Amino acid sequence: MTTTVKTRVAIVGAGPAGLLLAQLLRNAGIESIVVDSRSRDEIEQTIRAGILEEGTVQALVAAGVDTHAHQVGMRHDGIELRFDGAGHRIDFADLVGRGVWLYPQHLVLQDLLATLVPAGADIRFAHTAVRVDDVTGDRPRVVVADAEGAETEIVAEIVIGADGSHSIVRKAMSGPRAGLYREYPFAWFGILCEAPPSAPELIYSNSPNGFALISQRSETVQRMYFQCAPDVDPEAYTQEQLWETLQSRVPGTTLHEGPIFQRDVLQFRSFVARELRRDRIVLVGDAAHTVPPTGAKGMNLAIADVLLLTGALRAFLLENDARLLDGYEQTALHRIWKAQNFSWWMTSMLHQMPDASDFDRMRQLGELRSVTDSHAGRTYLAEAYTGWPLERIV
Repeated sequence: MTTTVKTRVAIVGAGPAGLLLAQLLRNAGIESIVVDSRSRDEIEQTIRAGILEEGTVQALVAAGVDTHAHQVGMRHDGIELRFDGAGHRIDFADLVGRGVWLYPQHLVLQDLLATLVPAGADIRFAHTAVRVDDVTGDRPRVVVADAEGAETEIVAEIVIGADGSHSIVRKAMSGPRAGLYREYPFAWFGILCEAPPSAPELIYSNSPNGFALISQRSETVQRMYFQCAPDVDPEAYTQEQLWETLQSRVPGTTLHEGPIFQRDVLQFRSFVARELRRDRIVLVGDAAHTVPPTGAKGMNLAIADVLLLTGALRAFLLENDARLLDGYEQTALHRIWKAQNFSWWMTSMLHQMPDASDFDRMRQLGELRSVTDSHAGRTYLAEAYTGWPLERIV
């Protein structure tokens, strides 16, 4: 038999967007149910990158999330663009008075769950969304199945798709590929290693041998990436070959090497859903859009969606005022497309295209110099990287 439960907001997906929305709704006195196919342990322990805009950290604190970003995270007030054998620092603090925090996504999720679960939030782990019914009705329903296959029908006033790039909610609302795509002809080969930091801030390196990003996780664990073919086998390299490849991509910097304990290949694609809302179904986060990781926009863009949507849901559910909800899509898309442009720009400026000519290579170096030699160019990069002010629905 199928069990039926009712709630005001059904949230599919316990990622940063879904969990923060649940917390903000709880603060407003609005009941919600969150479902996710993963276990709590899987959600909290899957290690992913995380660069948080200053506004994202402030939003988590303001929402009452017991975040440790200020204690555990590392504040960075700039990045280095490395090309033509030299490094060029983009000083965020001097240019725009802001910085970013290196704080991995799984720690954000741990903070959110440590806040929500003790407070009694209804979060149903290991519950897979099977389908969404009555998409155009005033009481849409999410049917979920637990690990034993028992189904529960969640009847809600609003259904939120926060369930990632393969969103079941988006498919129910708009179809499997209802969006705008861009595929990139390369990927990132990522490693986690036991070593001290190789540099005080992130290095984005454009070298004759290809792109590399030298990032950090802690004083003892580092995250690094290099450009690779999309179909490369993560096990195709020995540790010695990985270090040789990474070192060749950052001439002028000596990397601190150590045991590599995780390796993966991160695909590059851009996507924006053709519609972010239909009637009482709304998309946020990766269900609505994905960006290449070069501009560090992914999680921050998801948080911006949620902050924008929360006010609209409060007006709709508490005051029966649909005007803000009606304006959600158009306002959210302003920021989404700015983030898409910035992510594309950083990606195209720093990576080598497979069919690039000598002209393309020299033009790319000219573009990098145009940024680093110009106060206006450095300011644009700093402003976009650290995050634009949050927009309001009008």
